[in-house]
Amino acid sequence: MEIINSIESFRLARRKIHLDQSLGFVPTMGYLHEGHLSLINQASQENDKVVVSIFVNPTQFGEGEDFGEYPRDFNKDHELLQHTGCDIVFYPPTKEIYPPSDNIDTFVVPQKRATMLEGKIRPDHFKGVTTVVTKLLNIVLPTTTYLGQKDGQQVAIIKKMVRDLNFMTKIVVVPTKRDHDGLALSSRNTYLNSSNRQKAPIIYKALKSADHLYQIGETNSDILKNTIRSMLTELDIEYVSVADSDTLEELTHAKPGAMISVAVRLGNTRLIDNIILGQGS
Repeated sequence: MEIINSIESFRLARRKIHLDQSLGFVPTMGYLHEGHLSLINQASQENDKVVVSIFVNPTQFGEGEDFGEYPRDFNKDHELLQHTGCDIVFYPPTKEIYPPSDNIDTFVVPQKRATMLEGKIRPDHFKGVTTVVTKLLNIVLPTTTYLGQKDGQQVAIIKKMVRDLNFMTKIVVVPTKRDHDGLALSSRNTYLNSSNRQKAPIIYKALKSADHLYQIGETNSDILKNTIRSMLTELDIEYVSVADSDTLEELTHAKPGAMISVAVRLGNTRLIDNIILGQGS
């Protein structure tokens, strides 16, 4: 497994991968867990070569958010990656992706999908996401890019960007990986104290309860959302949504493949989760 820190060195390594070999790509912000590893394992099974990027992207963090405190542990990440099918780790410093000498004024700015849900609360978040993903796709030139359903809105936005801007990569979405009690795995779970960690599994239980109602015939979105809210009374709810999983438009009546999602705060920790109705994951 090769560790590469610069764009120039990566491009040299990329040229050594034959044109007839498929390249799977897993973009991450590091502090890897089983959720990331499930993406990497699937990429390894489906491709000749695999690249994993580790880059904590400053442009997707808003003022007062946790960029400085975001968990980082490259030594641990490196150890985990050695037991996967990863061939190249692209681990650039911030100045490599955003050179300090460049007064960058070109960004990829998503439109409608980025104004809903997370976009209402974090207005510039997805501009940072789409800009850095564009940079990474242009550097890596992957055959297939692997994303986790955990970030359902991000998935929808990146899939639309790839279509709109004609990137030559296929997007594969991997189901959310969960802890034994249902909590969606996230690097930010480390922020939870023991009391809030015990409360956190109610998020998935609430989503599953709404999904159960849907599967026995309830399609009224307000009823599904109120079911979730009634179970999350000990949490600070930011939003509950039943939306089309592609357009992210809110639905009056749920339909197969719709995404039901939530954002909550437990203490100082902000958690998001979602399931696809009818699939239960």
